[in-house]
Amino acid sequence: MTLNRGYRYRLVLGPEAVGQSVISYLTRSFPHSSESEWLYRLETGEVELGGQTANGQEQLRPGQVLVWNRPGWTEEATPQDFEVIYEDADLLAVDKPSGLPTLPGGGFYENTLLSLVHRRWPDARPLHRLGRATSGLVLFALSPVAASVMNRRWPEVRKQYQALAQGIASHDSYDIQTPIGPVEHPRLGSVHAASPTGKPSHSIARVLERRAETTLFEVDILTGRPHQIRVHLASVGYPLAGDPLYAIGGLPRLDDPGLPGDSGYWLHAKRVVFEHPTSGLKLDVTAPLPKTLMPS
Repeated sequence: MTLNRGYRYRLVLGPEAVGQSVISYLTRSFPHSSESEWLYRLETGEVELGGQTANGQEQLRPGQVLVWNRPGWTEEATPQDFEVIYEDADLLAVDKPSGLPTLPGGGFYENTLLSLVHRRWPDARPLHRLGRATSGLVLFALSPVAASVMNRRWPEVRKQYQALAQGIASHDSYDIQTPIGPVEHPRLGSVHAASPTGKPSHSIARVLERRAETTLFEVDILTGRPHQIRVHLASVGYPLAGDPLYAIGGLPRLDDPGLPGDSGYWLHAKRVVFEHPTSGLKLDVTAPLPKTLMPS
């Protein structure tokens, strides 16, 4: 299997580093790896402090730069293609396939949409992200002006999705305002889900079709919380069909909940409507639906 190029993780230390050694800081800050694993990385010269190879016993202070030069690793295979939906000098809109992460993270670095896009548009800047299993429109800015304007106006962009949910909806539409925030997860520590102490969140879901055991929804999101549609539909009793993480109520499943990037559900970012950042013209961009999400 081919290894990727590896990655340089760079941290500028804050006040929390006071009184800690390099090894204690790494072990406490990154619990995905054990102390013995960090010791091995220190012994092989992968960790630097202030530009010098660290031995692990150095005492830290705020402002220092700590670097882990992670060697190349084998990434899980992902789809390696996407469709260009719209392109001009300022903006790019592509149709991301399900299974392809938008950005690096969770063990993915090169097998991401960002990496694929950068092969053709090296300066493209993603304006948002979709979950790995979510398909559909992802927008990129191709100029600094477009990036600045679009980031400032992002709350004004209309974002519309299509989703297949478990169960037969009893109403034709749902105005969902369940707050979303971190809750406990047995494998991750915490994950975003329905929480009374979470951030205000707003979605409007409309029934497009009722099937034998599922409901096809069209959903507009008025806020942009992590996993918002998955959480919101689950919170009103209709989790996405096949969702390995969220159960009725919008909380993680009690029986071995999956991870946020696990697949199995159908969710598609089908439409964005916004004012072009330089021309001022209204753009209405749509991505074709997967067959499973097409009304009969």
